Amino acid sequence: MVNNKLRISWVSYLTLDEDLHKSREIEILKALGERGHITSLVGVISKRYFKTKDKRLKLISVPIRSAPLISHMIYTAFLFLFLPIHIKMEKPDLVIMDPTISVIGSIPSVLFSRFLKTHFVLDIKSTPVEVIGFSSKLADFWFNISVTIAKMMFSGIAIVTPMMKEEVCRKFNINEKCVTVWTNGVPTNLFDPQTCGVESTKLKQQLGLSDKFVILYHGVFSPTRGLSESIEAMEIVNQKYPQITLLLLGKGINLKDLIQQRKLQNNVILHDPVGFEEVPKFIGLTDLGLVPLPDNTSWRFQNPLNLLEYLAMEKVVLATDIPANRIVMNDEKCCIYLHSVNPVEIASSIENAYVNKDKLNAWGKSGRKIIEKNYTWDKIAEEVERYFSRIISANYSQG
Repeated sequence: MVNNKLRISWVSYLTLDEDLHKSREIEILKALGERGHITSLVGVISKRYFKTKDKRLKLISVPIRSAPLISHMIYTAFLFLFLPIHIKMEKPDLVIMDPTISVIGSIPSVLFSRFLKTHFVLDIKSTPVEVIGFSSKLADFWFNISVTIAKMMFSGIAIVTPMMKEEVCRKFNINEKCVTVWTNGVPTNLFDPQTCGVESTKLKQQLGLSDKFVILYHGVFSPTRGLSESIEAMEIVNQKYPQITLLLLGKGINLKDLIQQRKLQNNVILHDPVGFEEVPKFIGLTDLGLVPLPDNTSWRFQNPLNLLEYLAMEKVVLATDIPANRIVMNDEKCCIYLHSVNPVEIASSIENAYVNKDKLNAWGKSGRKIIEKNYTWDKIAEEVERYFSRIISANYSQG
């Protein structure tokens, strides 16, 4: 018989005060906490203090200055010593880990935890993307090592989409029955168009965009996400519609030079990343969300968080027609599909959205319904809960 209240620890090499992609771990644990479970998150802080407003989520922050490879190795060594102590003191029923070098640091704890019936689960929210440099190839190497270790030693593996599950199971020869799917989600109380309208209007004025048709991309800037092509598309668009503006919210590769070369300083705006709680205001001031991921192995089977956040805010999304986007929106009116990331096609689709700007509010309503039906964190937490119960029940039945 499985105890209804579980103790769950998530151990991640997340830099809590800097990383833009930390909402999955935090929001799943918060949702599990709301369902009565005892949760904790072990992560890294680099320069600033980080905290969460949810007192039910215990944070354990390890101070490590960010440095390529070195900081990962320090964290891995820390886990060799820390995790067995954490398991002994906290007695978690489950420990969730990400597929990084840090998994190496869990091996002594996995062996030790068998005496305490603590289960380890590997959470794969993304397979390696943009494997084009030394650091990304190294990350790909550690991903492969992590999945191999999890296959041999962990109690389970969770993956973010069904298509990615098939891909990983085929590559690593894993029985699909041992793997579950937890998609990404959205905190709909925060991403709610009914509650941030006034703040969005003020922000639009502050940014000097009150009379503009605004397209938003928010997230990481990297070479193969279709951002350069989107900027080039704006050069075409603004010959006919100079009132259309592309707002890029985030950080990553240098896009400033391309904007200057194309003389688009008035039409493409770069904005530094903001805290997660501030993102809904930026989405609220925009007319169109942008997810221009090309159709390649890096992006085909992902589950983009920014896509879900646009939909929760009832925004129509301009997105490539790839499985990652199609599985979420299908043929709903909340999406205008791109068949490629060719700048000419992107420009044509932007112009189509602008011509139909009076219809966008109505079209965007279906996006919110998609999120409420399938992608709230509470619904994801239900899936997590069921999977954990299966793992623990299987352990009981075996002995």
